[in-house]
Amino acid sequence: MAGKTIRVATDVGGTFTDLVCFETDPDNGRSTVVTAKSDTTPPDFERGVLNVLEKGGVDPATVDFLAHGTTVVINALTERKGGTVGLITTQGFRDTLEIARGNRPDFFNLHYQKPKPFVPRYLRRELPGRMSYRGEEMAPLDLSPLADILDDFRSEGVEAIAICFLHSYANPSHEQATLARVRELWPEASVVSSHQITREWREYERTNTAVLSAYVQPTAERYLRRLNDGLKAKGFTGSPYIMQSNCGVDSLESVARIPITMVESGPASGFWGAAELGRLIGEPNVLALDIGGTTAKCSLIENGQVRIMTDYWIERDRTSAGYPIMVPVVDLVEIGNGGGSIAWVDDFGKLHVGPQSAGALPGPAAYGKGGTEATTTDANLWLGRINRDYFCGGEIDADMAAAETAIKNVGEKLGVDADEAARGIIRIANNNMVNALKLVSLNRGFDPRDFVLVAFGGGGAMHAMALAAELGVKKVVVPAGAPVFSAWGMMMSDLRRDYFVTRLVDLQKGSEATIEQTFADTEAVARQQFGDEGVEPERVKFVRFGKFRYQNQEHTTEVLLDGAVTAENLAKIEADFHDTYEREYTYRLDAPVEMVGIHLIASAEIGKLTMSEEPRGEADPAPALKGKRAVDYALEGIHEADIYDGTKLKPGMVLNGPAIVEDPGMTVVLHPGNRAELDGYGNIHIDMAN
Repeated sequence: MAGKTIRVATDVGGTFTDLVCFETDPDNGRSTVVTAKSDTTPPDFERGVLNVLEKGGVDPATVDFLAHGTTVVINALTERKGGTVGLITTQGFRDTLEIARGNRPDFFNLHYQKPKPFVPRYLRRELPGRMSYRGEEMAPLDLSPLADILDDFRSEGVEAIAICFLHSYANPSHEQATLARVRELWPEASVVSSHQITREWREYERTNTAVLSAYVQPTAERYLRRLNDGLKAKGFTGSPYIMQSNCGVDSLESVARIPITMVESGPASGFWGAAELGRLIGEPNVLALDIGGTTAKCSLIENGQVRIMTDYWIERDRTSAGYPIMVPVVDLVEIGNGGGSIAWVDDFGKLHVGPQSAGALPGPAAYGKGGTEATTTDANLWLGRINRDYFCGGEIDADMAAAETAIKNVGEKLGVDADEAARGIIRIANNNMVNALKLVSLNRGFDPRDFVLVAFGGGGAMHAMALAAELGVKKVVVPAGAPVFSAWGMMMSDLRRDYFVTRLVDLQKGSEATIEQTFADTEAVARQQFGDEGVEPERVKFVRFGKFRYQNQEHTTEVLLDGAVTAENLAKIEADFHDTYEREYTYRLDAPVEMVGIHLIASAEIGKLTMSEEPRGEADPAPALKGKRAVDYALEGIHEADIYDGTKLKPGMVLNGPAIVEDPGMTVVLHPGNRAELDGYGNIHIDMAN
């Protein structure tokens, strides 16, 4: 392995921890790929990372680049395992968290209770001082009460402090002064200020974001420190890069300061991988679907651009308003439908799948680890879609008796046999996933027939063809390394930061100078931040977006801006806004347009992986044929399917459904009429038209 460049990515999921390792030969540019999976190990997630490195035979001492994605932040939030937080805010605004928004989803419930704030009222304190929305000081900041506030925080066991002042998005000087004084008076405390995270308006959202970042900071810092120490103990000499929710990676030191930015790091890397794969194979418009053990997630990629938003909420459902997190997050829809999702029958005899999951322990009934509930995996196994003699790549002996008992229990409640119950489980799971895909496509003005469906995760290829048929999608692509595709996506990620700045400007003649200056100032900040971490200014690339609305409307529509903002292209910017708005909302207005703010993407390559294409060979897949077996396709009936060994498939081979491709980490279900071909990168392209 001397002379080779070794790049590693690890991704901690809810059920498994994934590894992808590329060993690249500098002489010919060819890479050897190693993948591995091991159980996720809560609460000591770093142990699972070290376990999967060992399982994959990767010596950390030989690794040149390591990227890491983790669920530690979202787990700390949902399981309420963060630190005790104290909030310091503007005088008169300590109850912003309590007041929240009036957007209660359970509108007609007279007993509705708002979600409980993460900071109780007695730990929310105020300081005199006030900024206007233009960033002008209306009242000077008075720091004299701060020492007593911190003494009280110490006595109450506060571990982390959040600072959020009114209108600090326009002028953060009061927050900066308070932050510096807190660090001076209490250097051991974890402290974060809202301007470090976001420069967008909306007081409740900014306050809650600062609070949640402070809440997870002690947990995240401990985890990242233990991970770093564990890697160094194994000989790793570099510094890990941490996957962010915006599809980029950032340095461990930067993430430790503001850990809330990795709240959705796992899904983000998978969707970025789908965008990069689309560019690689000439398909810039992608519907990306990630089906794991616990959830299914989907996102839409248009013209190679992953949609990033800051209107992100956790724990939001039909009975709870949830909690806002105003950080750049990939625009996704997530549902509780994965391989471990439990099938159940309600009091009215209706079948449901998820959102409850069997997880890794006890897992689906067929795992033989004590699980008694039927899951999607059990149903796929029972119908012959998964090979009972090659379950989990041959690592687990499928407990078919337990799976049969679990499925029969569901069937008895429905008045059907086990076969029909299993078909129903698959059809309900597919219907849930189709609805999720519609939310990111049809509901936003996009026709799924104009997109390619890229399916990954352990369960993506098992359900993708049925979903594509329902949506009218003409082509499905199953990536090489689909079971660990989120980890692969980290290899394709740049060092990236998204900057959102609120700046109200009417889009009219003469406004171009103000808009251009806003971008220029933000780009200067980005170059300085990247420069502080050793990235030369010429390596930093920028992509500009404007956030526009019709004057006096509430919310905005984001528009890509090509190059500098000048008087000559203002008309084009306005026309692009009208077109984008009409596509999303089906109408346009003859009304003035205003810019509410900017969105700047700053990125720099840091050892990004480049892929090399293998030459295509014979179309005949016979060398990979393992045999035949009866497979129940749930809707198309039972068919005798060709069974292929996925590890023996080569570029150029053509498969015709009905067929099953068995890989150690996934199963590809090709329905009758499907035609599949392997490209030079090892991806499987399935043509739905035949």
